[in-house]
Amino acid sequence: MLTVQMKKKLEHIELDVAFTVSDEIIVLFGPSGSGKTTILNCIAGLAKPDTGKIQLHDVILVEDKQTFLPIQQRKIGYLFQDYALFPHMTVWKNISYGMKSKAFAEQLMKELGIDHLRDRYPNEISGGEKQRTAITRAIATEPKLLLLDEPFSALDEQARARSHEELLRLHRLWKIPIILVTHSQQEAEKLGDRILYLHDGKLQRDQPVK
Repeated sequence: MLTVQMKKKLEHIELDVAFTVSDEIIVLFGPSGSGKTTILNCIAGLAKPDTGKIQLHDVILVEDKQTFLPIQQRKIGYLFQDYALFPHMTVWKNISYGMKSKAFAEQLMKELGIDHLRDRYPNEISGGEKQRTAITRAIATEPKLLLLDEPFSALDEQARARSHEELLRLHRLWKIPIILVTHSQQEAEKLGDRILYLHDGKLQRDQPVK
């Protein structure tokens, strides 16, 4: 269970949100500039809320000015929009960076159909293959929570549909809380168990999907 209650003053809005996530896929949905990525960054430890508390299971990640757990201790997987693969490392070296278990990482590669790309470099594989490499790398760290920031936006329609099915299948296999940011209503309804509608830094409504 993830519990988020935070405020943060941004350049154009004041972010003020409170929500919980169990072992489900939650979608943060709203226009650009509504604070979605900032919420992910505060959960991950890349940014600090001004006030509030973020707790993952029994571990307090942030609490006002008293507690701020370093990124590497949070056990959170983060898939960025541009995938952030290391260009000088092969697919396997990207995935093995931070992995907990070689056997588990290799299992994930087979599950996602990228084991044949092991010795390729990021500039030698397609956008869909980069996306699957990045999500494999994130899950190979055996996170307690997975954050996805528009991970499908750069994919063509066929690759996007395949990635949707892979994410749903992975979630069924390794049930952990997942927070997904997307601008696509269709994607939100297909993938989310709940959609949190965000506008001007505030949660407008929490809508169950399934």
